[in-house]
Amino acid sequence: METISKPPLIWINIIIFSFSLGLATIVAPLYGWQFGYGMAHWLWLVICFSFCNLSITAGYHRLWSHKAYEAHWTLRLLFALGGAFALQNSALHWSSDHRVHHKHVDNNDKDPYSAKRGFWFSHIGWMLRHYNKTTYDDYSNCRDLQKDKIVMWQHKYYVPLALAINLGVPLLLGFIYHDILGMLLIVGALRLVLNHHTTFFINSLAHIWGSQPYTDKNTARDNGILAFFTFGEGYHNYHHVFENDYRNGIYWWQYDPTKWLIKLCAWLGLAHKLRVSPPFRVEKAKALMALSHAQKQIAALPNQQLVMASIQREFDTLVIQLQEYYELKKQLIESKKSTMIRRYEHSLLVLRYLQVKHQLALQKSNWQLIVRQYS
Repeated sequence: METISKPPLIWINIIIFSFSLGLATIVAPLYGWQFGYGMAHWLWLVICFSFCNLSITAGYHRLWSHKAYEAHWTLRLLFALGGAFALQNSALHWSSDHRVHHKHVDNNDKDPYSAKRGFWFSHIGWMLRHYNKTTYDDYSNCRDLQKDKIVMWQHKYYVPLALAINLGVPLLLGFIYHDILGMLLIVGALRLVLNHHTTFFINSLAHIWGSQPYTDKNTARDNGILAFFTFGEGYHNYHHVFENDYRNGIYWWQYDPTKWLIKLCAWLGLAHKLRVSPPFRVEKAKALMALSHAQKQIAALPNQQLVMASIQREFDTLVIQLQEYYELKKQLIESKKSTMIRRYEHSLLVLRYLQVKHQLALQKSNWQLIVRQYS
């Protein structure tokens, strides 16, 4: 029987993951039991954990990997430092891997952390062996990022930056609060483990656990619970369809602090050109998924052709009304900006918009009643 050889182990990663996990789960609790931790330890744990994760989600992911917005150099510098603090490789390397993931999602031969290879592999296993050694120096899919001086500076000096920040910040806090070892354990080790695994959940759990309201063509899922631990990245099914949107949680009630941070930075003049997916495309994608689910249920009915024809007509009507509604809404917004348009023309447009909005609401209600029968 032929034995399939595995790629060589990446010992530096194994040592970092194992050593930090041991410190966080064994040494930190023992030290706390013996000497205790103060409010400062937990406060700085939250601050540093949040800074690191937001640097990954708002910086590495939405800014650099997907170009969902543009940022001032001061914001990019903060994200570069936070990314080194999070110890997840340089922004250039991270973005290159992530763009390959989106291009070849779930392809076991091309997706660097394909979820179809199992939870362990997509969560951390892909970083423990040289599965992608041939691509380590190939950043041809990130030529745009190679023009960013901050990205290239961080990439060039990533190792000294990562060492300086990961040791320097806990040591400085330890000196200030007179507990160097305690800060090294909490802000150093425990914070790093939390940063690593909450971020890794996006590659693993976010492709296993949750719903698929926008597409079932890949394994990505939407999960509000996961969004809480990943700073909004848990709305992953949406993200894999509309990857260039600066939001993952598109509704006001969806927990997405990364979205709120980017919007706040835009108000402060630190971010601009925020990209948003057209609402028509978003609603159409959801309707298509509802149609697909209904068709699967209808397939077992004796009068399936008649029912399918009926639900298809309802879907087509919904799409037409959605398109008309959003086109009118766009015209209405543009008319408000125009000083040339006559008042009565604007009033007619408002009346037509309200009429179409009412018709769309009725059609949506009818559509929901129909698809619920077969969900």
